[in-house]
Amino acid sequence: MISDERRPIARRTTPRLPSPRRSSLRGGAVVAAVVTGAVLLAGCTAPAKQQSPVGSASGPAASQAPDGFEQYYGQSLEWEDCEDGLQCATASAPLSWQDADAGSIELSLVRNPADGRDPEGSLLVNPGGPGASGVDFVRGDAQNGGSTFGKRLQDAFDIVGFDPRGVQRSTPVTCFDDARKDESLAKDFDRDTDAGLREMQQEYEAWNAACAENSGEVLGHVDTQSAARDMDMLRAVLGDDALNYLGFSYGTQLGATYAGLFPDRAGRLVLDGAIDTTLSSEEISHGQAVGFENALRAYVQDCQAGAGCPLTGSVDDGMRQIRQVLDHAYERPYPTSSSGRTVTQSLAFYGIAVTLYNQGSWPALTQGLDEAINQGTGDVLLYLSDQYFDRNADGSYSNNSEEAMRGVNCLDDRATTDAAQMRADAAAIEKDAPTMGSFFGYGGLTCAGAEYPQVEQEFDLQAKGAPPILVVGTTNDPATPYVWAEGLASTLDSGVLLTYQGEGHTAYQPSRSCVADAVESYLADGDVPADGATC
Repeated sequence: MISDERRPIARRTTPRLPSPRRSSLRGGAVVAAVVTGAVLLAGCTAPAKQQSPVGSASGPAASQAPDGFEQYYGQSLEWEDCEDGLQCATASAPLSWQDADAGSIELSLVRNPADGRDPEGSLLVNPGGPGASGVDFVRGDAQNGGSTFGKRLQDAFDIVGFDPRGVQRSTPVTCFDDARKDESLAKDFDRDTDAGLREMQQEYEAWNAACAENSGEVLGHVDTQSAARDMDMLRAVLGDDALNYLGFSYGTQLGATYAGLFPDRAGRLVLDGAIDTTLSSEEISHGQAVGFENALRAYVQDCQAGAGCPLTGSVDDGMRQIRQVLDHAYERPYPTSSSGRTVTQSLAFYGIAVTLYNQGSWPALTQGLDEAINQGTGDVLLYLSDQYFDRNADGSYSNNSEEAMRGVNCLDDRATTDAAQMRADAAAIEKDAPTMGSFFGYGGLTCAGAEYPQVEQEFDLQAKGAPPILVVGTTNDPATPYVWAEGLASTLDSGVLLTYQGEGHTAYQPSRSCVADAVESYLADGDVPADGATC
């Protein structure tokens, strides 16, 4: 098993990998805790002294509500002390923002009160996913001594995390039981044959049928636009005239959607690890495949430059050896010491992918590959895939991030289900990402048998009228490729791009002074960095 010093570092939640879309790669909670990187920063270009508005703690909340929804905007939260000095509350939200009479759902919140003497209001945060828990995100920061959010943010704001609709402690999406979930996530399919595609489709149909049976009507209302409308209600209930927000990975899509729906209520928004909201599901999958391929190449080059690397020859040779590990797992799943469990190709893939979210996890990948190549066993890769899916040692799962992610993605945007087109798209992906690409095709089948239709887009992609929106991109981010940050910043009418030159998923963390200074100066003081600033 992996030693304590080589445990993979939690990732902030990304988009989840293969079939699912927007955050296809999980981030979700996939590492929904803290991302600690191993890359030193160069200096950041100086920010321009442009001022952006901050949301003040006041305002007639109920009067800002859509007709029929005044009770939600006018509600009072009952905050209670919970662990680690935090405060917890539950808000009520409408099941449907189109039908005030459809009933209500619950949203779970946690608040870390501001340390400063004159706080500026609330800072809503989202770690990604879709499907990651904002409650766990803020709790994890408190348990780790405030390592996620810098002191300036903790002084200036009440930091508020929430579980979006469908996620964990809020009214959740529920699908398979744990044993059936194990079986589903470990399955491999022969995508080259019609029979294999039918088997794949049937598995997703079974998953989606279980979600419909066990979740109830909330399954049809967990789309990103509904979650963004929830955020506006929470802004009002928290007493803020404008929304101040820090979102990572899928959280950037949620933040951009909010700005497109409510540009006049946007305060200071930071979107880190950006998703380009103009892209289709197919384009998202292709981009992520190339992103993970590039991150894997960077890992191989680093591994081969050090001692104890199991990959020999050139970088291309090393990439082929990793592909051989994946192919071996398909033909003969790796045995493990865990009773009844083997490492299939699917689990091997996720075990590799989870380590690419930040460079500090690369030693764990070296351990896993060394064991597979030299011992023919898969204990480390199994452990790593369990980390990706938040599976506990006792076989239970610590959250419903996979279920929520698929539910959100199937409402937001669906890829084609035409077999010929899926195969053509898959071939194009594999051409550009020969090692990892085969796991990113056929995403349209994820929503096979989904009970609810895709939701129509109602927001302005450009968010005209919003104040400056800070978009942060990392040059070799595997899950949200840098080109997406460029795309989102250019699409948003007031987008400002900040670039971090390095490895890993998302850039902001207090230890990276250049990025942290720019993000925190913007959020706490309203100082907008120069567009195109680089760290």
